[in-house]
Amino acid sequence: MTNQSTPPKGITRRNLIKTVAAGAAVTSLPLWARYAQAQSSEPIRIGFQAHKTGIGAAYGRWYDRTTMAAAKAINDAGGINGRPVEIVLEDDGTDPKRGAEVVEKFATQLNCDVGFGTLFSHVVIGSAPRAGELKLPYFVVSEGHHVASGMLNRWTIQPGITDVKSQVQAMAPFVSSTLGKKVTMVFPDFAFGHDHRDFFTAALEAQGGEVLAHIAIPPSETSFTKYFPKIPRDTEVIYHVMVGPAVLTFVKELGEFFGPSRPEMFGFIDSLEAVDLANPGLEYLDGSYFWEGMPRYAQADQTSFDKNFRAAVGIDANGASVSDPADVSTYAHMFGCWETLYVIKAGMESAGYQGHGDRGKLIEAVEAITDMPHSNEHPQGAKLFNGKTHQVFGPQYISKMEGGKLNVVHTASIEDTLYPDEVDYTKQPL
Repeated sequence: MTNQSTPPKGITRRNLIKTVAAGAAVTSLPLWARYAQAQSSEPIRIGFQAHKTGIGAAYGRWYDRTTMAAAKAINDAGGINGRPVEIVLEDDGTDPKRGAEVVEKFATQLNCDVGFGTLFSHVVIGSAPRAGELKLPYFVVSEGHHVASGMLNRWTIQPGITDVKSQVQAMAPFVSSTLGKKVTMVFPDFAFGHDHRDFFTAALEAQGGEVLAHIAIPPSETSFTKYFPKIPRDTEVIYHVMVGPAVLTFVKELGEFFGPSRPEMFGFIDSLEAVDLANPGLEYLDGSYFWEGMPRYAQADQTSFDKNFRAAVGIDANGASVSDPADVSTYAHMFGCWETLYVIKAGMESAGYQGHGDRGKLIEAVEAITDMPHSNEHPQGAKLFNGKTHQVFGPQYISKMEGGKLNVVHTASIEDTLYPDEVDYTKQPL
């Protein structure tokens, strides 16, 4: 039994005085109920692990903007379980070691309920083990297959964005049937790029195609011309996915190398995220194809959900900031922050989340989620969540660059992206 002269753990005397002073209706309650009321008015603290600096900075800036817009929308609608959401941002420098330190800070110093927001796969892989050790629910907004592969732990979940394995499995039939069967892959030399290498190669071979060469490039590289002579002469399709601050240089140098006689090209939009397609030197990309997680340009059949999302974040019909048309967003990925925060909200409300003691209940509640309808909460499209693998599945978009814009020409269904389970995290103890 708690001594009534000493506030329970987590309740300060200042909070107690504020509660007692709140009026007769409050002071007529038992003292434990007054403590509970003070506790329930505390914010839900979401530790936002952001790539504000380092090679992921362009993503970090837009992940930040999207996260703040989603938190505002949630708070404007009453918060989570009647409590406001507070975003606690820490920069991890897009660095695995700092990432683990940020996770520890969320759990031990900043009183966060969950961790959230990590994108680059090497940072996720470096951070997730510490989240598991500290039993901090860790909601990543990455794309690597590391979660669904079983590499990580039950405390790490990817419920708001699809993974590379599902994406490339849905893309390979289009590449093989529309563009060609002899492919050279150019990708970043870290976990995310290795997922592309491994899973697209297998998916293309299943379509009767062949990867002629794998060209891995350090993500911190600033000049790329020396890599392009490695592309075999009989290449029919160049499959490219590049990340980091030099992506514009990468695509420009690729065009300069080939001149007017380039092979067919299929890129993941990562190679042009946060890049204005009107940049001189990108004209050669006209007629090439890109995967997009969420179409940058508002399409002719734009949904009300996409309109709402753009308005909330401050994005125009071209995928740029409404206040600066030259400030192009990372539109194909940043929706994952918005959708993940709404999954956290749904999980906390289902679990009746009150505090850190309910973290295990939160994990179980999210694991029980299956269907996520296309809505303002999930503007990218309807999704299916697999509670065993902690991975969400959703539609994928293939767009063609035409006249300096990206027009969707194919939408892969959720069924196109599914693959057999490789892990059952629900069997791991909490």
